[in-house]
Amino acid sequence: MKNIVVLVSGGGTNLQALIDAQHSGKITGGAITCVISSNPNAYALERAAKNGIATEVIRRKDFASFDEYDTALTELLKKKQADLVVLAGFMTILGKRVIQAFENRIINIHPALIPSFCGEGYYGLRVHEEALKKGVKVTGATAHFVNEICDGGPIIIQRAVEIKSGDTPEILQRRVMEQAEWHILPQAVNLFCNDKIKVIGNTTEILE
Repeated sequence: MKNIVVLVSGGGTNLQALIDAQHSGKITGGAITCVISSNPNAYALERAAKNGIATEVIRRKDFASFDEYDTALTELLKKKQADLVVLAGFMTILGKRVIQAFENRIINIHPALIPSFCGEGYYGLRVHEEALKKGVKVTGATAHFVNEICDGGPIIIQRAVEIKSGDTPEILQRRVMEQAEWHILPQAVNLFCNDKIKVIGNTTEILE
């Protein structure tokens, strides 16, 4: 069984999707063993506690430099024996040390169809605001591996979501979560835990 460590900062809706998928048997070959938050008041920590999952808090501002923070997070993940790290609304940038130590073992969920509406500054409602401003008819979500380029790692799964007349950024955000994020993130985690993802350069092949 692979150890899954989930990094969070807020409410933890994607964490809850992972917990639910684990309980319903949609994630096999791995289990969430720890939830690490950048925010001591994150509701995601309560979600973890309710399900008997160990928690930790690590805040960037508690370290004198980003390099010290990067080292501390890397060591914490190693201490927790993380086989897979999942970013579920983690609002602190990952450093090179973490990314290199867990190459092709960090999965992120992004609320758009990469390479659209992604990269530095594209997170939260801004992604949906920009999609509506551009007038695209379809958006969605992407589960991908993390590398040193923001939202630039190998794509694992994508799912499209229709944009409807009268959508606001908040309405669209909710639809993307419900119809895409909460489905493809557990799927990507399950594929990883069962060794079904082959990384080829900056692309992936899903094995049967």
